[in-house]
Amino acid sequence: MKKNLTLLTTAAMMAALTCIATMMIRVPTVGTNGYVNIGDTIVLLSAWMLGNPYGALAAGIGSGLADLLAGYGAYVPGTTVIKFAMAFVGFLVFKGFGKMKLPSVVGYCVSGVVAEAIMVLGYFLYESTILGYGLVALSAIPGNMIQGITCLVLGVPLVLILKKVPQLRMLATE
Repeated sequence: MKKNLTLLTTAAMMAALTCIATMMIRVPTVGTNGYVNIGDTIVLLSAWMLGNPYGALAAGIGSGLADLLAGYGAYVPGTTVIKFAMAFVGFLVFKGFGKMKLPSVVGYCVSGVVAEAIMVLGYFLYESTILGYGLVALSAIPGNMIQGITCLVLGVPLVLILKKVPQLRMLATE
């Protein structure tokens, strides 16, 4: 019971941090009315530290809320699903690497790349089909790739530091 309550409250905090990190720095993308941000750093941390379903829910809810609060209402459904999928699949990949007896940093890097690839592909599909931008959505791919790489570079050292904190180690998904 205590572990579930801890996970739930930590997930709520991570959702809030995801929202804040997403809204803190917003660089508009060309062609699609989207924006590049550093919120994926917390999306990745949520996956790695909380696991499923808590990390995925924190990522999806926090990111969707950021779009809603920032006036990007058309993106809310897509963002919520894409960020949920990033964290959910990212955690599964990370967990799989943990069984291979490789250093955890390898699992963080590979799972982060997979998660960010889901983001890039997810937004391309959402913007090109649901939002109706068609091939113009290709113009957002470079910005989304820069966002993914940046957040991976920020997220891996952060998780390595945070995993050393005893109170957070109990949340460890390894």
